[in-house]
Amino acid sequence: MLSDEYRYRILKRLEKNPEISQRELAKELGISLGRANYCIKALIERGLVKANNFRSIKNRSGYAYYLTPKGFEEKARITVAFLKLKMAEYEILKREIAHLQREASELTNQDSL
Repeated sequence: MLSDEYRYRILKRLEKNPEISQRELAKELGISLGRANYCIKALIERGLVKANNFRSIKNRSGYAYYLTPKGFEEKARITVAFLKLKMAEYEILKREIAHLQREASELTNQDSL
């Protein structure tokens, strides 16, 4: 199953660079080439991405991956969901940092006694 995070990251990269190779995509995302291939196929099957053949300058065939209208809608939905998730994580981290700062301050004050 393709998580929202990977769907977001892949759609974002494909929108920015439709001619990115699966190998380059895998490297940018820190995943295997097989997983990148699986993810792109899943997005194509869901109608979020369309792949078109093209010939590169190096005389080898390649694909350009374009977001479909449904893909743009999904990217917008996932962007909002991803932002909410990251904001919640940020709030938790802020509370943890404040707690650690208080704890460190208390320990420092005890050491000076």
